[in-house]
Formats: sequence, C-alpha cells, structure tokens
Amino acid sequence: MKKVNILNLPIDNVSQVELLDQLQLGGIVFTPNVDHLIKLQNDGEFYKAYNSATYKVCDSQIVMYASKFLGTPLKEKISGSDLFPAFYNHYKDDERVKIFLLGAAEGVAKKAQERINKTVGRKIIVDSYSPSFGFDKNEEECCKIVDIINKSGATVLAIGVGAPKQEKWIAKYKDKLPNIKTFLAIGATLDFEAGNKPRSPQWMSNMGLEWLYRLLSEPQRLWKRYLVDDLPFIWLVIKQKLNSYKIPLTREKNIYDFDTN
Repeated sequence: MKKVNILNLPIDNVSQVELLDQLQLGGIVFTPNVDHLIKLQNDGEFYKAYNSATYKVCDSQIVMYASKFLGTPLKEKISGSDLFPAFYNHYKDDERVKIFLLGAAEGVAKKAQERINKTVGRKIIVDSYSPSFGFDKNEEECCKIVDIINKSGATVLAIGVGAPKQEKWIAKYKDKLPNIKTFLAIGATLDFEAGNKPRSPQWMSNMGLEWLYRLLSEPQRLWKRYLVDDLPFIWLVIKQKLNSYKIPLTREKNIYDFDTN
C-alpha cells in the first residue's frame, strides 16, 4: 500500500472502499488530522503509539490540501465519523463482527449502541462503556474495561475518547484484548452516532471548514486547539516543501525516555 509522508508521518494512500475490504483481516486504524500531526511533533509517546497502527488514514480536508501542495496527493479523506458507519454497514451481515463501544459521556455510548443496532437490524454492537474523566490514568478502571471487553465477545473495539488518549490506550492495552481483531480510534463519532451532537454540513466538510463548525459549536473547549496550537501546521508543511523540515529533537528525546521507562 502506497504512503504519503506528511511531517514525517506516513499516511496510507487508500480509498475508504479499499480500507473496508482490507479490514476483513483486522488491524489498528488511526485517523490523522492537523491536530494529531501537530501533537506528534513533540509527543514521543503519541508518536510511538501511532507507529503501532496498521493503517493511518487522512481525517482532514486541510491535510488533503497539504498533500496536493507537496505534490503527493492523497486519494480520499476518511474521517472516523465517516469510516465507522461505513464499517458497521459494510459488515452488518457478517456475524463474526461484534463491536464494543468505548467512550463519550455517561449514557452516550449506550444510546449510540441502541441506535446503531436498530439501524443495522442486529446486535452488531454487543456492549458499550462510558469511562470516567481521566480513566486512562486509573489502572484499576482500565483493567475493569479490559475485563468487560473480553467478556463481551467483541471482535472490534471502537474507541472515542479523543487524541492522543485513545491511540495511547490502544497501544498500551491491545495485547490484553486477544479477541479484538480490529481497533478503530474514532474521536467524537460516538456523540454523532448517539445524536448527541450534530456533524458539520457536508459542504463545510468538503471545503475543509469542519474545524470552524466545531469551533463555533464548542468555542470554550476548542478555541486554543484551532486558533493557537494548530496554526504552525501551515509553516511546517511549507518547510517540508522547501526540504527544510526537521524532526523535532524534543520528540526524539521523548521517544527515548518513553522506551527506557
């Protein structure tokens, strides 16, 4: 499978249809967007977790634009919120596919479970769990979650707790989930599936303005991410175009520290 390198992250140049077919064999799917690419610059643990993914597919129209600017255009934007419903519809008649939902606020994952099962016409979502805030730092709760997933009979884990938390959690606990063949990191998708939050209009998504819709919907939570933290992306892509981009030393140091702890 061909890859497109953006800021030292190899992104799979694949269509959604091709990816869905590939997932018959299972795998770990992460969906890099601008925010992920910025976080990856200095978070060695996040970068190492990303390297554990089988597939890294573009979840941003802006990243699509960047790939064209760099002369290596990606085929298609595959956001988690598009991939997940496509996945459960693609495998709705495959009884081997049994999905566990992990994420969102109390009751939201359960509501998403009920709505999806009604849509599909079978109990493709076998169970769900909404973790407490900061659960990833609570080993007792994480072990409880692992136990619930293992007892559920699920073969697919769809986790939506935000980046980099969801990717790091998968990397840390995947080996304790022997029955899970497919891991999907899907961000805010559970809120959309539950009808808890609306997605941006399609035209905004197509133009690369989904971030603006989300910012206007949740300004207090997202203003810093979109208006401060993610702004260096444009400059870093220009540097890559000019062959002057370098991997940050802070990330390399963090990877080393993480490996030796």
